[in-house]
Amino acid sequence: MKLSKLVIGLSVSMGFVAAAVAQTTVKIGYATTATSHYGVGSNVFCEEMEKGTQGRYKCQQFPNSALGGEREMIEAVQLGTLDLVNTSTGPVGNFVPEVKIVDIPFLFRDYDHARKVLDGPVGQDILTKFPAKGLVALSWTENGFRHMTNSKRAIVKPADAAGLKMRTMENKVHMEGYRTFGIQPTPMAFPEVFGALQQGTVDGQENPIPVILASKFSQVQKHLSLTGHVYSPALIITSPRLMNKLSDADKKAFYEAAKKATVAQRKKVNEDEANGIAQLEKEGMSVVKTVDGQGFRDALKPAYASYAKEFGADNIRRIQDVR
Repeated sequence: MKLSKLVIGLSVSMGFVAAAVAQTTVKIGYATTATSHYGVGSNVFCEEMEKGTQGRYKCQQFPNSALGGEREMIEAVQLGTLDLVNTSTGPVGNFVPEVKIVDIPFLFRDYDHARKVLDGPVGQDILTKFPAKGLVALSWTENGFRHMTNSKRAIVKPADAAGLKMRTMENKVHMEGYRTFGIQPTPMAFPEVFGALQQGTVDGQENPIPVILASKFSQVQKHLSLTGHVYSPALIITSPRLMNKLSDADKKAFYEAAKKATVAQRKKVNEDEANGIAQLEKEGMSVVKTVDGQGFRDALKPAYASYAKEFGADNIRRIQDVR
């Protein structure tokens, strides 16, 4: 009797140990709040990934740059010390140069165009370049069209932006374009931006409406201009170290979860774009809704000559021609 109880007890204990071993927690980081578009996408990824792996894998989320800026988080994924990051493409080109082409200003006409490019052959081909750099891109997500804010004046035409010290991402393609507007680009990691704006270290910054909302930039910026000068994609990136541990079925679950995260993140961007401008006006921002778009495009011509040399005029045209 005692022996059978002992056997049962050991079996139960071993069952608990097996369950504990079977469940692996993975960490995902992102720069903005848990309620932002990145939070929405990451949440859906985690829920779907847990379901798809029958609970063998679960997520721990780290919003608000808790694990560092985007560049630091990408480096951590590359080193295998972080499992996943949901990041804008801004710093990704420093790791995977082929990504830089999608950061060209005024490359995309609208959201429909950008999403068709990324979901089509061009975007999917770029994802194949990641493993050679020690990274695995699970899917494109979304950050949105970037707009300029500043504390000095309304921006309607390029000359209005001239002389402004503007925080930018650590992204050579963006910075080259912004210089043609007369802006003084000041690269800075995202966690430092609010403080720099508050202290006047920089005059302004540029980000999509969902980021401007989630980061409460209306508290430190008076002027918003809907320049839409760059479409900012985003990516869910993981490490080969993690992917190589997964069974084929679990790998598939990770990829499927990332696709669902893309849908959710884009939907949240749509909602923030639709409602966010009125919200920012309510919070005291002065909004220029119609800018001289052609003037900005004309100012960019010298930069486009440089982009054509770097990326190939045919490759740029291939993206522009997607309908």
